[in-house]
Amino acid sequence: MTVALDGRVVRSDWMLRIDSLEIEEGVTAVVGANGSGKTTLGRTVAGLDRLASGRLVIAGSVVDDPAAGVFVPAHQRSVGMVFQDLRLFGHLRVVDNVAFGLRRTGSERTAARRRAGDLLERVGVDSGVWSKRPVALSGGQRQRVAIARALAPEPEVLIVDEPLASVDSSGRADLRALIGESPARHTLLITHDPVDVATLADEMVVLDGGAVASRGSVAEVTASPGCEWAATFLGANVVQGHAQGTSVTTGTGLVLTVASEADGPVYVTFPAHAVTLHHDRPAGSARNAWRAELERVDIDGERARVHLGGPLAVRADVTRRSADELELRPGLNIWASVKATELTVVI
Repeated sequence: MTVALDGRVVRSDWMLRIDSLEIEEGVTAVVGANGSGKTTLGRTVAGLDRLASGRLVIAGSVVDDPAAGVFVPAHQRSVGMVFQDLRLFGHLRVVDNVAFGLRRTGSERTAARRRAGDLLERVGVDSGVWSKRPVALSGGQRQRVAIARALAPEPEVLIVDEPLASVDSSGRADLRALIGESPARHTLLITHDPVDVATLADEMVVLDGGAVASRGSVAEVTASPGCEWAATFLGANVVQGHAQGTSVTTGTGLVLTVASEADGPVYVTFPAHAVTLHHDRPAGSARNAWRAELERVDIDGERARVHLGGPLAVRADVTRRSADELELRPGLNIWASVKATELTVVI
């Protein structure tokens, strides 16, 4: 079962052009620069934007085909969407916001509210605010309510647009787990966060200027990002570990020194260009250094992306001249290092 889109969405001064895009089951991250068409793609699948030409098929059913006169409205599609601006119903209580989709599909009020309560508990919304209006909630609480509302009808397709933007650090891990465990067959994750991609995505679509620049598994798109923005974005390294103060111990036992304190499970991110390579162990107490095995070197013009194995599976960006001077080649054992100030701790 796939979501298949081949068509155009036309605005007055802009157009989204999607050619033969098939979204398989699982979590597909949709990434791209601002204005690249990410939200428009999500709105089109949800039925909030119409195709000017082409066809959209969800789970074998045509839901948008202008030439055939077919358009299934949003409320008749098995699609749930969490918007950037949330769009909770201001006149409804929190519990009734979540129960709304269930009531529309025929659930009895008491059963719908019971199911809504279960979901609100799962996303971490305290029962003390269930009877309040959304305006009384914090931004993070409203985000959680919006996710619960989208999940309530158990849609075939779940679309989440920047799902963790308003959530405090303490709740991000729980909501990532909730999105990853969604019963929806297809989840479109619109994001600019490399941690979301690393922890949730099975597949990835890169949009650039209203068109698909690259698509495939995360590994395939990382190897061939399709545009400069994606190359930079996908150069972000993400390492999971356990923090204690300014030390983070990774799953392989390597201890990284970071600039900010934290405690408990964390992710550490750092750009590929922050990783430097050396034949000998680098001097200087400010650097994290480890012995790595070079797995692959991808040359792109004057830049070389170096894929490293060993205690950390990370990427390093160096100039082509540096790659030549270091005689980089697969199988080479080399020292890698990164400054503590280049590491960002994400909870």
